[in-house]
Amino acid sequence: MSNNILLEAHAMTLKHGTGIATYARNLASAATGLGHDVELLIGLERKINRREALLAEVVLNDAVDPKAIDPLKEISRAIDWTIGVPGGAKTQRLPAPRIVLDPSSGTTPDRRHPMLGAVRLWERAYLHFNRFGRRLAVHPDRRTDLFHVTRPMPAYVKGAANIYTIHDIVPLRLPYATLDNKKYFYRTIKSIVETADHIVTVSEFTKRDIQEFFNVPDDRITTTWQSVSLPKEIASVSDDEVARDIENRYGLAFKEYFLFLGAVEPKKNISRMVEAFAASGTPRPLVLVGGLGWQYDRDLETLQDERLLSWRFDGSHIRPERRVQRLPYVPLTALFSLIRGARAVLLPSLYEGFGLPILEAMLLGTPTITSNASSLPEVAGDAALLVDPYRIESIRDAIRTLDADADLRADLVSRGRKRADFFSPERHTERIKAVYDRVLG
Repeated sequence: MSNNILLEAHAMTLKHGTGIATYARNLASAATGLGHDVELLIGLERKINRREALLAEVVLNDAVDPKAIDPLKEISRAIDWTIGVPGGAKTQRLPAPRIVLDPSSGTTPDRRHPMLGAVRLWERAYLHFNRFGRRLAVHPDRRTDLFHVTRPMPAYVKGAANIYTIHDIVPLRLPYATLDNKKYFYRTIKSIVETADHIVTVSEFTKRDIQEFFNVPDDRITTTWQSVSLPKEIASVSDDEVARDIENRYGLAFKEYFLFLGAVEPKKNISRMVEAFAASGTPRPLVLVGGLGWQYDRDLETLQDERLLSWRFDGSHIRPERRVQRLPYVPLTALFSLIRGARAVLLPSLYEGFGLPILEAMLLGTPTITSNASSLPEVAGDAALLVDPYRIESIRDAIRTLDADADLRADLVSRGRKRADFFSPERHTERIKAVYDRVLG
């Protein structure tokens, strides 16, 4: 039976993708594959001009100066802060794209799903919840059977089944590692688990975490895990083509570098990882791909350590070369090339709700070194080297072992491909179907 499903999917429109954006895309694909009529809900900076649809589209996709002050927006924000949003958030249907869109944005020209927008959705939900302690009502322009919020946001659709995905509770488990408003986060999660029709998590570890903190019964929470689907044009590329790509783009040799994926932030454990890498003695470089998160000063200082400077003779000159490189952002196709071309992916995080880079590496035939903490052993299974993320020596020894043992690398690649089957799009769709069937009746 087909149902009208609205997915909160603002992360899909962000220029630099996130794990939640990947999750939302996969969720939309799964729900569509199940025969449901799927629409996406995003936040807007400003209202859409209904009388001039083309102009509205241009303004919607206009570049925004982060330093610019909009007096009307500031007045609206002050009102929301004072009285909340008692009338709820009205949605507007976005026009079909006719302009050239930013290729780094999730709003691609061939988007398959209609989009609805609500002005300052995330911020207004926050302000309304702080004022009243209740979720913000969202008003779609058609009947909605199921509203699926892809991250902990205090919003709901009246008359619909309301489902929320909680990826992790890092602000509560590792309060020193985030700048989140802990009181707001705690109260939001507490409200969601008390009022949701169902809760979805991306790992059994996160499910146990939530149940420990909030005492949620088993019949109200389900683990569906995550999934990754590789485009055919990516999967069909040969090793030689990948080798040329990473050499031309980044000057890296195929299978001759280690790779880390993620933002520079405390839970990623970057300083210990870099210390371990320096102590391992490997002549191969370490490449970090990801932007700056928060509380990154110490990690950036570690990355500038003189021990990570080496020297190379190019035939006429001796040139300095950094053994650790950081790429703040790379296009998706280049990211897959970097993963596939790496000797190993390193993810010795202190805490992850799922650990998407491990699954991506397994799919692309690259071994991994990851933590024995949080959800990471659950995702890796027997297809990775597990380390104690708090012990530099443990990470160092794993790097040395994997670097020197070609047979071990090949074995982990083989195990990884088998382990990745558990997280296939088909199995993910089956799990989503079970949840949706339960709440829709």
